[in-house]
Amino acid sequence: MRIRYSTSKNGKPVKKAVIYTQNEHRININDVDIDAIHIIRKLKDANYDAYIVGGAVRDLMLGKTPKDFDLVTDATPQRIRKLFRGNSRQIGRRFKLVHVFYGEKIFEVSTFRSLADGTAGNTFGTIEEDVRRRDFSLNAFFYDPIEQIVIDYVNGMKDLKDRRIRPIISLPVIFEDDPVRMIRAVKYAALTGFKLPHKLKRQIKKDASLLEGISDSRLTEEMFKIINSPQSSHLVECLENLGLYIYLQPNASKMMKANAGFKKKYIEGFVLTPEIIQETKSLPGSPVISLIKDFLDTVIDWSSASSETSKNAYALARDFVSPINPPKVQLERAIRHIFRDHDIVLKRPRPAASQEQDVKGRQKRRTRGRKSASEKTAPLT
Repeated sequence: MRIRYSTSKNGKPVKKAVIYTQNEHRININDVDIDAIHIIRKLKDANYDAYIVGGAVRDLMLGKTPKDFDLVTDATPQRIRKLFRGNSRQIGRRFKLVHVFYGEKIFEVSTFRSLADGTAGNTFGTIEEDVRRRDFSLNAFFYDPIEQIVIDYVNGMKDLKDRRIRPIISLPVIFEDDPVRMIRAVKYAALTGFKLPHKLKRQIKKDASLLEGISDSRLTEEMFKIINSPQSSHLVECLENLGLYIYLQPNASKMMKANAGFKKKYIEGFVLTPEIIQETKSLPGSPVISLIKDFLDTVIDWSSASSETSKNAYALARDFVSPINPPKVQLERAIRHIFRDHDIVLKRPRPAASQEQDVKGRQKRRTRGRKSASEKTAPLT
């Protein structure tokens, strides 16, 4: 273990961070995506600092396989784009990020953020500022896979060992700056099995109504992260118990509060069995089934249902899952799957391309028909 120091105004050394070596953090370099390492190496070769950051580092130290690898650097988005000109794109409006892609893999590379405008500002800063912008200590580790060191500015290693979710930003501010952090706190607890301290849970319950101001598109993004999570059932139950689920799925939350039987069935419906996971790979829209299946079972009389019932089912399901807005094709596929479970086979909608070809075909036939008619009535010469 090494210590990173800075100098105070009076010239005395001040401890800034703890640096853990490989035999201390125990991250297996073979578990790190080789393309993520390549990006880090290329940035460092260009004299920039660069690290893997956030949940990927947490998962690696917990012996889990990360879903993705986010990277952070002191290089600006323009500099990053120059280094990865052929396989990157810049995204974001207020704060620019760069997506670097290798085949189907996408790596998000962001520039250190400043504290100049608070914890939700959009200006570039230093690593010391960036770490104070991160929500919880277990997501504030910086990992350098070239030197194989983990840098800990916020005593996160102790929280990791104590299995505790601890906010970095002060409680009166953390959720006011970004209410979605409440959902993330519950998600991290469900995924890791770590504890939410009493003060943190109390603040979440107090600030829950702040989620009313979050856009539908962002709530949709968070909801899809939840239903695609391996801990989705436990996560939904935790969100409901803490009073957060009503802002994601108000209709489902109201039904769970009114009917304990519906709550049990609804939450169990999010359990991802190996069969469902396999089906999800071949049937886009499968996760949406968890959101609407039990509701449709309460409003549809399956003994008399037919393919015509599906039109009304679509409208009811769309209204039920509001304010989130799943893609139309996923909702249609989910409804088709649910009807199939009740031995009602629905026709698949024809692809838009095929419909367009049909229209062009009909236009050509009409044109040929008019031409043929005009040839038949043309005067003899």
